[in-house]
Amino acid sequence: MADVTLTAALRSNLLSLQGTQKLLDQTQLRLATGLKVNSALDNPNSYFAAQSVNNRATDLTSLLDGIGQSIEVLKAADQGIQTITSYLNQAQALAQNALDNANANGGTNTNAVADAASYAAIQDQINSVIGDAGYRGTNLLKGGTLQVTFNETGTSSLSVTGVDDTATSTTTLKLTAAPLDTATGIQTEITAIKAALDTVRSQAATFGNNLNIIQTRQDFTQNLINVLQEGRDQLTVADKNEEGAKLLSLQTTQQLGITSLSLASQANQSILKLF
Repeated sequence: MADVTLTAALRSNLLSLQGTQKLLDQTQLRLATGLKVNSALDNPNSYFAAQSVNNRATDLTSLLDGIGQSIEVLKAADQGIQTITSYLNQAQALAQNALDNANANGGTNTNAVADAASYAAIQDQINSVIGDAGYRGTNLLKGGTLQVTFNETGTSSLSVTGVDDTATSTTTLKLTAAPLDTATGIQTEITAIKAALDTVRSQAATFGNNLNIIQTRQDFTQNLINVLQEGRDQLTVADKNEEGAKLLSLQTTQQLGITSLSLASQANQSILKLF
């Protein structure tokens, strides 16, 4: 089949229409996706820079989930300490009443058996709270540890060392330091309760400081992710107002191109009239 020969005018108008159609396709894609850079072919520098920034934002988002879970571990421990403090205050009130009873009866607590039973019940509840103060397998009140990673390279982190508050003979949270039947024993127990309160208050201060550090870093990470996402968008997101205006302009250009192509073909059509 012989090649079709086009005049210079027809070829020029055809090439112009093809170029306009290509620009129309590009503009319509940008409007459909909302992106001015959809692949490396559009703008390699912007595309790969945006990919790098987006990958870091994704990594930090994953870490943000871990930071949030770490906060819950500390909150669980803090809630446990608050409850233990309440029980210790209850034990302190009970011991003070027992001391008042002993002082009123020549140094002997006439209600020692009942007081000892109440005391033991409080101790059991403290141990129960300690056992239940964990979150997702980590219990900072039973010797657990918490490792929090803040950046994607692992170079920034915080290690929270837990305590073992389970009441044993070696911990200050064991309430039965002395019998509750004499004023001397009760006074010894009141001293032990004060020591236990000092212990949990110190623990609360330490955990509270760690909680503030992690929450501050959580806010920083969230803000950093927003910055990274904004930077990515500046590299790739299309201005829909601008693209819409381009679309209208290109559509007009296409219509004019079709008209020009029609006018250019009229010269060839006039030859047919000779036959």
